[in-house]
Amino acid sequence: MSQPFDMDLFLDGVLRGSYSTRQRHLRQAKLIQAELSKRWQLETPWAWKRKHVAWFLDHRLAERSQATRYYYLLTVQLLTRRLEKSWVFHS
Repeated sequence: MSQPFDMDLFLDGVLRGSYSTRQRHLRQAKLIQAELSKRWQLETPWAWKRKHVAWFLDHRLAERSQATRYYYLLTVQLLTRRLEKSWVFHS
């Protein structure tokens, strides 16, 4: 039986800032992971492609406020840095 993916450990090396900021990034990253897992059965960020994350930003956050989309974009930038990808997303 495999262990569930640990997003806390995955982002540990790139998380900076206050405790509440780190918790927000972790909460949002877990939500992104859950949505991509539900839609494409991609359990870990290593399996994600740019199109999957772009889908989340474009479709799942379409009805959210500009501020919410901005904070999710910051979290996606952390995920991109951790994955060592050159993905660029615009708000």
